[in-house]
Amino acid sequence: MDTCQLKEKERAGTINPIFTCQPCGAQYASIGIKDCIGIVHGGQGCVMFVRLLFSQHFKESFEIASSSLHEDGAVFGALNRVEEAVDVLLTRYPDVKVVPIISTCSTEVIGDDIDGVVTKLENGLLKEKFPGREVHLIPIHTPSFVGSMISGYDLAVKEFVSHFAEKGEPNGKINFITGWVNPGDVTALKHLLAEMDIDATVLFETETFDAPLMPSGNHVAHGETTVEDIAGTANAIGTIALNRYEGGQAAAFLSDKFGVPAIVGPSPIGIRNTDTLLKNLSTMTGKPIPESLVRERGIALDAITDLTHMFFADKKVAIYGNPDLVVGLAEFCLDLEMKPVLLLLGDDNSHYDRDPRIQALQANITHGMEIVTNADLWDLEGRIKDEGLELDLILGHSKGRFISIDHKVPMVRVGFPVYDRAGKYRHPVMGYAGAIHLAEEMANALFTDMEYKKSKEWVLNVW
Repeated sequence: MDTCQLKEKERAGTINPIFTCQPCGAQYASIGIKDCIGIVHGGQGCVMFVRLLFSQHFKESFEIASSSLHEDGAVFGALNRVEEAVDVLLTRYPDVKVVPIISTCSTEVIGDDIDGVVTKLENGLLKEKFPGREVHLIPIHTPSFVGSMISGYDLAVKEFVSHFAEKGEPNGKINFITGWVNPGDVTALKHLLAEMDIDATVLFETETFDAPLMPSGNHVAHGETTVEDIAGTANAIGTIALNRYEGGQAAAFLSDKFGVPAIVGPSPIGIRNTDTLLKNLSTMTGKPIPESLVRERGIALDAITDLTHMFFADKKVAIYGNPDLVVGLAEFCLDLEMKPVLLLLGDDNSHYDRDPRIQALQANITHGMEIVTNADLWDLEGRIKDEGLELDLILGHSKGRFISIDHKVPMVRVGFPVYDRAGKYRHPVMGYAGAIHLAEEMANALFTDMEYKKSKEWVLNVW
């Protein structure tokens, strides 16, 4: 059937989830801010396993604290653990200014009042033990039994912006909300801004996640966006949020409260979406698109043209991961003459049917495509093993690697987390540079598969 169907997963349970939970997203947002260490109010595993994901993906260490909830706290309440955690954290780290208090499923179920304990600490401990010190305690409610790491990230960015944003004199900048991207993407995006001579507040400056080994000693990785940067978001020319579900709430808040115009999306994956980003930047700032970027676009087009019709045409692709990433990758694959046949969105967001990009896919797709919400990786495996879905390529993070291995379908690692390929976080998928990198990665995966299967090797012959 040559239609694009949007539907929810048919099973009630989840087997091999695509995402982890909301607190992970809030923790990811927090490590993008300078002088910030979050306290996760829950069991130690709520931090340990998230830090493990970050460390596996970035091959770096990140500082996140835990209130270390135990059984007695789950029965009688555990706000005393938050008070102790704030005291210990501020004592041990004299430079910390921002301390988000991130709730979890257990502390939301028992009803711990983290807003109330923040007020108590501001009127008590901070004045008594840390007088004159700048400390921001920010409650962030991220119960794990709804949403996903995506909604947790989106919520946390909005909470940080709503806490710090303060109206003052216009600063001539734009707010540039990147969403959940790699350091390589931030580098590529900042390059586009620099070429257009645009001054931007980047939420968040995560290039420094690639922390160096220095003669002075090893450094813990952390972001570089400051409290002052976030405070100034209220005074910007406008806001561009690249990802609808990873920063859209913050853009809407700045628009509603401070009248800062907002443009949300599209994710600049591929040529046409990067073109749209540059047009939006030019419209918002009045800055022209320079010839240097026209040339970069031409180089990307040339690289893609070398591959598209001969190697990509009609190749069937399954894509899973963060929703903005999945939709952006699907749009890029369509431009490469490929056929994305299965898109798996791994959370319970009920508003995907309102997404104009998904509506456009439904209106324009000329081959069969399924978009499955609240999906898991069992959906991908079941369609291959039980329903005979034929695929030429899988795009997704490392959690789906065994499906690729078991069913001999080549796979390109993209998204979060990627822990079985080296250095992926350094390479962009966004912008013109990202379009080149992605296209070449996909082509090389297909070429390698031809070698393993001794299939269609004539395609690669020189005659």
